[in-house]
Amino acid sequence: MAAGPLLSLAAAALAVAILVPTPEAWRPTTPATPPPLPVLPIPSAAQLRWQRREVIMFFHFGMNTFTDSEWGTGSEDPSLFRPEALDAAQWMDAARAAGASLAILVAKHHDGFCLWPSAYTAHSVRASPWRAGRGDVVREFVGAARARGVDAGIYLSPWDRHDERYGDEVAYNEYYEAQLHELLTGYGSVSEIWFDGAKGKNATNMTYHFQEWFQTVKQLQRSINIFSDDGPDVRWVGDEKGFAGTTCWSTVNRSMITIGEAGIEKYLNEGDPRGPDWVPPECDVSIRPGWFWHRNETAKPLSQLLEIYYNSVGRNCVLLLNAPPNSTGLVEDADVARLREFGAAVATIFGTDLAAGSAARASSERGGPGGGFAARNVLDGCDDTYWAPTAEDGRRNGYWIELRRPPEAANRPFNVVRIQEHVALGQRVERHEVYVDGAPVANGTTVGHKRLHRLPRAVAGRAVRIWITARRGPPLLSAVGLHHDPFVEAGAM
Repeated sequence: MAAGPLLSLAAAALAVAILVPTPEAWRPTTPATPPPLPVLPIPSAAQLRWQRREVIMFFHFGMNTFTDSEWGTGSEDPSLFRPEALDAAQWMDAARAAGASLAILVAKHHDGFCLWPSAYTAHSVRASPWRAGRGDVVREFVGAARARGVDAGIYLSPWDRHDERYGDEVAYNEYYEAQLHELLTGYGSVSEIWFDGAKGKNATNMTYHFQEWFQTVKQLQRSINIFSDDGPDVRWVGDEKGFAGTTCWSTVNRSMITIGEAGIEKYLNEGDPRGPDWVPPECDVSIRPGWFWHRNETAKPLSQLLEIYYNSVGRNCVLLLNAPPNSTGLVEDADVARLREFGAAVATIFGTDLAAGSAARASSERGGPGGGFAARNVLDGCDDTYWAPTAEDGRRNGYWIELRRPPEAANRPFNVVRIQEHVALGQRVERHEVYVDGAPVANGTTVGHKRLHRLPRAVAGRAVRIWITARRGPPLLSAVGLHHDPFVEAGAM
């Protein structure tokens, strides 16, 4: 039987009641507090990913490996290149053991010998007996990297002591750019490319078209980072010891830098707080005295590698650690063991945060306790959350953040203090001080992505306070950690 009019009206009213929200559902929630404005310049997404790697690897391998030299002459016979046991997967295992997520291969050094079968020169692996002339070190390298979850990078030397076009500005720049096309279109994604400014004092005069090269690179690989003295994405730190300055800004003025020019090392080492360009530093250093393998050299001791780590990663840099494969095509067992020892030591030191379980408070919190920028954010292990104070607070009293350790942890000593800025919104801290239970234990200038303070002796205490005594705008801290480095007390440092 059909429903009557009254029943139909009742059903319609019920449907409206279900579909139309009650007045309570329309009640507005408390608006979120927006983040503070950036302090320019700020990093690109690719630069941020690079910074968070912290440790990456370099592999210097080529003709010099077989001639016991660092800078070849360019006249070497390709028949010398015969790495009978080459295994790029073993190289990647060494990189992973050191904690690296990116590995860079020297595809061509100053001697001009190419580790891939370039169509633009006969001076390559194609002319060697290795793999019967059908080998390609670059292809094996990137394949092994991807199989091990490591990103790949390429070094292509501008200085070429072999090619007869070197010295002819147009012809050589066209040759170099053609090889960039080969490397950046034939091997998949490349995360970093290295442009070296090194050149011998008596080298043939040559003008490199860096700007054309840089724009070509960005056209071919949109998310790649370009390294050179001048960036534009990553800069040289100014030395080959792996040490950044005690003050180290990610910002510089690129117009003040000429690639390969002497006298700019201090500027590169420290950066420029007024620099308009975000070009953070990379610290390149070899685990051996030389960049290429030499039979009579051995790896640096663990103590020295840890010192390098503290003075690179611990000073707002990425550490680029070189491990040169030998003439058989393998990284020496002793070098692999040292890399594994280094990676394990870093994991031991920073694998336990003695600030865990602490309560955090600060001079102020942007938007109040529920504003999303609370002091407790420095303890959550996330790079994308951070403590932000109110701007007015710092003008009156100065900015500080304090960790109050739980009673059961207060007696556990620590000798490393870790401080990290939220650099996605710019680098801000100019000077800071660290106190434990009111006593000063450390101080410094810049922080950046990460600042590590190794204390002269281990301390225990309940309250750890960090004062930001000078800054470019309100400071934004993403992490504060406390760690114990047993290698110092064991005399390994």
